[in-house]
Amino acid sequence: MKEENIIHNYELFDDNTLDNTIRPETIEEYIGQNDVKENIKIFVEAAKMRNESLDHVLLYGPPGLGKTTLAFIIAHELGTNIKTASGPSIEKSGDLAAILSSLEKGDVLFIDEIHRMPRYIEEILYPAMEDFSLDIIVGSEGNSRNIKIDLPPFTLVGATTRAGDLSAPLRDRFGIINKLQFYTVEELTDIIKRTARVLNVEIKDDAAVELAKRSRGTPRIANRLFKRVRDFAMVKGNGIVNLEITEEALNRLKVDKMGLDNTDRDLLYAIINRFNGGPVGVEALSSSIGEEVTTIEDVYEPYLLQQGLLKRTARGRVATDLAYEALGIAKKGNK
Repeated sequence: MKEENIIHNYELFDDNTLDNTIRPETIEEYIGQNDVKENIKIFVEAAKMRNESLDHVLLYGPPGLGKTTLAFIIAHELGTNIKTASGPSIEKSGDLAAILSSLEKGDVLFIDEIHRMPRYIEEILYPAMEDFSLDIIVGSEGNSRNIKIDLPPFTLVGATTRAGDLSAPLRDRFGIINKLQFYTVEELTDIIKRTARVLNVEIKDDAAVELAKRSRGTPRIANRLFKRVRDFAMVKGNGIVNLEITEEALNRLKVDKMGLDNTDRDLLYAIINRFNGGPVGVEALSSSIGEEVTTIEDVYEPYLLQQGLLKRTARGRVATDLAYEALGIAKKGNK
């Protein structure tokens, strides 16, 4: 795999995968995750006072909560460059060597989905994280030799939705470990209002609150829904996002008052109707609704668990009484 397929510079990453117009760039602009934000601010300032690189940072939590944004903010606050890669793209030791050897002093290396990095790649990463050195073997069998390359001090920021899949040796090498939590309705309302200001769209307060309530505690979903509601406001209204337009748009998008979409409802219906409310294994559930196991575990389950609609037991997933109530289904056996 060529290096340019693995490493992305800031500009290329923004153009291809980020809506840079609504992504906060500084710690002050970042809304929510207050404990994480304040701690990172202190750690960054301390590193700058010592003129050292920041300790390696691990960010974990469900998708869409701002892990990538925080990585870019860390680089911005440090006043350094950021280079990005994803765990699955680092397939060979040469891939990792190419990434690490391109770093300059103080740079931030952001690896998304770091839990999907092969174990043998992790072992090469250990000395790079601890001693800023790279040990690689060059040459063919019978004529190979070990080369040690000194690396400039850098900060690795790893992001994962599945912290439990990280090996203990890799996890232990992160000096700063932060879990990102779901956002409150108030925080999401502020995020939506900020997005509206940046995109020069007028939104009413009650419409922003309604959007926030249906955004599953996730800024990425809030911004995605806001853009779709904005489309409805432009075509069916006067461009102003009000409560009536918001409710019509979200209802047509099949996003209910709790933020549940069709897949959430399909998952809960399957547990209740096909598996008598559970328990059911995630593999059987995956086959039943046609979704990947990892998608169920990483994208849908965290919110359903947090809302009390789903329980995990040793025997499998179980729909709660609240799930029956949310779907308007009478639980069998209830009199």
